[in-house]
Parts: sequence; structure tokens; C-alpha cells
Amino acid sequence: MSADNKLPLNALRAFEAVAAHLSFTGAAQSLNVTTAAVSSHIKSLEEFLETPLFVRHSRSVRLTPQGARLLPGVQRGMGELTRAVDQLRLDRSSGLLNISLLGSFLQKWLLPRLGDFYQKHPEVDLRFSASRELVDFMQTDFHAAVRYGSGSWPQLQAEKMLDDWVFPVASPALYAKLGPIATLGDLNKYPLLHSASEPWMDWLRRVGGDTTRIERGPILDDSASVLAAAEQGHGLVLARWSLVAGDLASGRLVRPSTQSVRQHNSYYFVAPAHNFEVPKVIRFRDWLREVCNEFPPPEGERLEPQ
Repeated sequence: MSADNKLPLNALRAFEAVAAHLSFTGAAQSLNVTTAAVSSHIKSLEEFLETPLFVRHSRSVRLTPQGARLLPGVQRGMGELTRAVDQLRLDRSSGLLNISLLGSFLQKWLLPRLGDFYQKHPEVDLRFSASRELVDFMQTDFHAAVRYGSGSWPQLQAEKMLDDWVFPVASPALYAKLGPIATLGDLNKYPLLHSASEPWMDWLRRVGGDTTRIERGPILDDSASVLAAAEQGHGLVLARWSLVAGDLASGRLVRPSTQSVRQHNSYYFVAPAHNFEVPKVIRFRDWLREVCNEFPPPEGERLEPQ
């Protein structure tokens, strides 16, 4: 459709208003414009259609047969357009919000806090997808993701939410049996559980420990699974503070050592830049930032000034 043949939407709105009021003045008041503006729109629409739409009398206006034929279609079209715009605005501020994130973070940190979000924002329906894979926002209907990393993801905007620390934890029974870890050499008293995401080799290297110790035993890929194995007394495991804080508070796990290591990676809220402007995304992002700010660092550590 060429520029000259584009539907004159403002003129059609004016036509619908005049037809509803059978008055140019009434239509102008309902549209909050001048009577002259309404008259100009009707004139341009009649020129566009090459047919008169109203019969004008000194004190009244009535539709021509052509105008009467046009009116139902205009009313349906304007109604559909209004509903579509209203639905889009509603979808941006409420309804389904799709978030991709790590299953361990969802299970161990986020779920216990979600009641607060639903209480504050009952209009938003959260749907989570737990996955290690980076979501393709162009090919899926995800609005945002919570990712653990360096903060750099190509073509995406990332906002840091939460720092983290790593330290050894064990079951209370195993700790009672083998005792505290006062020196790095005391690690030899414990069987080590191995996590693909938090390897002992990296932690020992950063704290100056013995990295030549043979790592035996199965390597568990999921952080929640390795914490469950530690809780059952199978050995000592490295745990992220974010994932283990609840278990420590409840007494399901204990810290045999006060030695912790601040992680280079952090949790980030990630999305295409335009999604950061969607109202329901903003509500979840702001809420997440608030609860992350309320989450304290482990004992003996401190947050760096933002």
C-alpha cells in the first residue's frame, strides 16, 4: 500500500465519533479536539473515499447511505484495534512472565522467597524453566534469565544481583565424628565429595592448599544433588553460600572450617535491552534486587560497596 493509500486512522476515529453523536461539536468534545479539526478529518476521509459520508444541515448531521455502509466496519475495526492495544499493554504489565535460571538457584535460594513476590505482585504469573543452557531470546518466549557468570553475555544486558562465596560443609554427624578443620591439612580427615561446578582443585589453589590430593569418588553435576549427598553424611563438599545458607540455618549442614573464598562470578539478571523496559520484567527485576540486597554475606565476610 503506497503512502497515498494508507488508511487515515485519525479520520476514521473522527468519522466514528461524528456518527455516534450525529454532531461535529459532540464528536470534537469526545475526542478532545476542535470542531475544525473534526471537520478537516471528515473532509479528508470523504476525499480519500471519493464519496460523501454525512449530510450536513444547519443544526443536525446524518449519515449518507455510503456512510451508513462504512460505519459497522469502522466500529468493528476500531474495537479490535482498541482491544489489541489494551491486551498488549496488559501483557506488558501483568500475566505470564517467563524466567530461565539454574535449577539449584531456584530450588535452594529463590523458592523460599517467592511468597513475598506473589504478595506484592499478584498480577504477575511467574513461569520458571530450570536449565544450564543459555536461553535464545530470539527463538523462545522467555522475558529474562538469572545467570551465574562474569556478567558478559553477547547482545544482552546484564545487571548484577548477588555475589557469592564458597566454603566446605558437612553433615552434623560427620562433623561430630571427624572434628573441625583448623588447618588445610585437616581436610585429609574427610572424604571429599566432588561437584562439577565447584571443584576442590580451584578452591585449594586459591587458599594455598595441597592440590596434589587424588580426587576419588563420583563427580555430581548438580549442586543440589551434591548438597543432598553431604547432608546424608557421604563427605565434605564445597558449597556456594547462596545455595547452602538455608541448610546451615536449619542445622542440616555445618561448616567445619571458617575458610571461604569469594567467587569471581556472580548472579546476574539478564535480558535483551528492550525487555528491561517491560513493566512486569521491571517489577521482578526490582524485587529480585531488593531481596538480594537483604541477603547477608557469610559470617566473617563483607559486601563491597556498590
